Amino acid sequence: MSELLRRALADARLTEEDVAARVGVDLKTVRRWLAGRLPYPRNRRTLADLLDSHEDDLWPHAATLRASLPEAPASEILATYPHRWSVPRSAWQRHFESARSEIGILAYAGLFLAEDSGLLRVLGTKARDGVTVRILLGDPDGAHVPERGAEEGVNEAMAAKIRNALVLYRPLLAVPGVEVRLHDTVLYNSIYRADRALLVNPHIYGVAASHAPIVLLHRLRDGDMASTYLNSFDLVWESASTLSRDR
Repeated sequence: MSELLRRALADARLTEEDVAARVGVDLKTVRRWLAGRLPYPRNRRTLADLLDSHEDDLWPHAATLRASLPEAPASEILATYPHRWSVPRSAWQRHFESARSEIGILAYAGLFLAEDSGLLRVLGTKARDGVTVRILLGDPDGAHVPERGAEEGVNEAMAAKIRNALVLYRPLLAVPGVEVRLHDTVLYNSIYRADRALLVNPHIYGVAASHAPIVLLHRLRDGDMASTYLNSFDLVWESASTLSRDR
């Protein structure tokens, strides 16, 4: 029996059903983990984030096994999450806090970030420390925001979410190194960058972005998957208009 995992669930006040829903697995799978079966690496990472723990603390025998194996080739896919809402807040905070040179946010609204005052403080602190912070949101008066609103089934609420996000992001405009731009593009993914690490949230027709998956990528070399998303970010940035402080 995995007593460490069971104790961590109790401390977090999570049930087996909660874990199954948040990780995106069958309830029987969770019960096998609690009975002692070792989860797959991506599920160990997701569980550790969910429980605000390190996976080596939950499965110390896995760390011992890993140390005895030859080093695996580096992978640019570090983690996957079944839904954006299943990414723990602590993972978002660690992601942006890890940046040393650049943070980038590309979304239609990104309201869930703007509403988190703690994450806004992280962005401001990073900018004051010399990190470039680029925020790209959809133009609420543009042609494509209503289309995305209709696709998600929220219609005009999409533009309202963007305007709310702009109000919340506005204080960051006073911080040197922070720039906010508005784009009018058909956006197929939201991208959240911290240097070479990217959280990519694909847009799926008829599904709100919060319910779509998230993939954590690490850029290893030119031409890899992460590079493709970074190039897309830069293309949207170049075509976007700078948000003035009085807008």
